[in-house]
Amino acid sequence: MTNIIQQLEAEQAAKIEAKRTLPEFSPGDTLRVNVRVTEGNRTRVQAYEGVCIARSGGGLSESFTVRKISYGEGVERVFPIYSPLVEGVEIVRRGKVRRAKLYYLRDRRGKAARIVENTGTRARKLNESERQAAAEEKARLEAEKVAAAQALAAEKAAAEAAEAKAAEEAAKAAEATAE
Repeated sequence: MTNIIQQLEAEQAAKIEAKRTLPEFSPGDTLRVNVRVTEGNRTRVQAYEGVCIARSGGGLSESFTVRKISYGEGVERVFPIYSPLVEGVEIVRRGKVRRAKLYYLRDRRGKAARIVENTGTRARKLNESERQAAAEEKARLEAEKVAAAQALAAEKAAAEAAEAKAAEEAAKAAEATAE
């Protein structure tokens, strides 16, 4: 029974991973989570930027908690990893921490709540690979836009040529009837 559930969860996770992949991040990292927000009949993407203070769960029910200070008040939000509302996650900076749950940050204020940036080789390599993947994705989207614009221009030119040909034929027909 549990094998079937795990298999179904793995299939669903793979299906969601095919649409979008999240970068490798851990507690202590400062993240920018792009969340789809629905207001009435309009939807938009809103960025929620803060420190990841915990990752919990496993499989399809895995989630992470992001804490930010908004107008002097601490706000925490829990995001499921495989939620369709999470458009994507960007890593702003990697933090150097020695524990998995950073709940002690709730009691800290100001400079005491800071997290030292991780500048190790692994963090640098992860940051470079993330930036490279983002740049490749951006280049791919730009290439798609250019291709779509070229196709639209070619279609418009063909329509104008057909219209000019039709006008020319109409002029010839009018000339023939005039004679």
